[in-house]
Amino acid sequence: MNRHRTSGSSGRSVAVLAATLALASCSSTGFDPDTGLYADPIGGAPATQNDTVYSPSLRCLAARASGQGLVAPRLAVGEIADLTGRNDLQTGRMVSQGAALFAVTALTKAGVPTVERLDRAVSEVERQYAQVHLLSDTPEAAGQSGENFRPVFAGEIAGSRYYVIGGVTELNYNLRSRGADLAIGAAESAGAAGRMTGSDYVMNVAVDLRLVDTISQEVVATASYQKQIVGHELRVGVFDFLGGNVFDLSGGGSALEPAQFAVRTAVERGLYDFVADLYGLPRDTCLEEAGGNGPSLLARRAVRTPDTANTAAATGGSRVAPAGVSQVPAPVPPVPPRSDAPARPGSGATIDPATWTLRSAPGQR
Repeated sequence: MNRHRTSGSSGRSVAVLAATLALASCSSTGFDPDTGLYADPIGGAPATQNDTVYSPSLRCLAARASGQGLVAPRLAVGEIADLTGRNDLQTGRMVSQGAALFAVTALTKAGVPTVERLDRAVSEVERQYAQVHLLSDTPEAAGQSGENFRPVFAGEIAGSRYYVIGGVTELNYNLRSRGADLAIGAAESAGAAGRMTGSDYVMNVAVDLRLVDTISQEVVATASYQKQIVGHELRVGVFDFLGGNVFDLSGGGSALEPAQFAVRTAVERGLYDFVADLYGLPRDTCLEEAGGNGPSLLARRAVRTPDTANTAAATGGSRVAPAGVSQVPAPVPPVPPRSDAPARPGSGATIDPATWTLRSAPGQR
């Protein structure tokens, strides 16, 4: 008797499923003649500014530097490659290939003048056209004047004083994971049963960046930061037999911090150090927790670099800023660092952008 009832129930279930599929297929064949769409897309959330927790700190540096009349040298951004080696056959690269673009955006947030070096295809085409007098800013006047072309002058392309390169160097899965599984049910096969599972895990990404002197090719500063990413998952289900029919109801949710956004966050954190040093501002100016980073290579370089400003003053000469570096109004004369310990940006001494040597904080000896 039970066998017959179960068989009849299965037949009805198959019929309901077939009818549902037929209805779904019929509803998807028509389109709106006004829009040409089969279906209206869901959602509609507006585009929002893609800021990390360090974006306000970068803008703060720009505001502080502007208020003090400080201007950073021109920077360029080279390749910041994915060096993790993580690649999936179905989804492709596990790490964003746009870290260099993250860096360009971060530098503009910090008010640093930047020259384009990543994609020169358009500028090269226009330069070549201009060289053979085929490019004009008034093409509608072509053929009316022999001077209707864009002139090319020596030295009209802005150069960089420093450039940023590096890579995404780490992608570590399962730094930590944990979970719990709870099942409740009757011993009889026809009884109801419930199950709940929960888990979380942690992974991380890391970037290593270098600030390179364009002229001397010396690495003048480095930054290495990692960002941990956390994920959560919760599942709840109920399983029951009622009159020979099986009911399986389950639900849950999961959330994972965006891995590519973590790369952007680490890039902005590293560039914050570079920009603060280039402006000659203490690193804790706009980021209180940045005081424990240790001395930068810019500081060590200043320790071993001759005091060009004091030398010029002793010989009656004037201070000349390196190429691409804007002179700061009334700069503070740098004080020679102590011989027993290197000076540390963010803990008293800062970089003077006019000479790229150390200058002491007011009152420090």
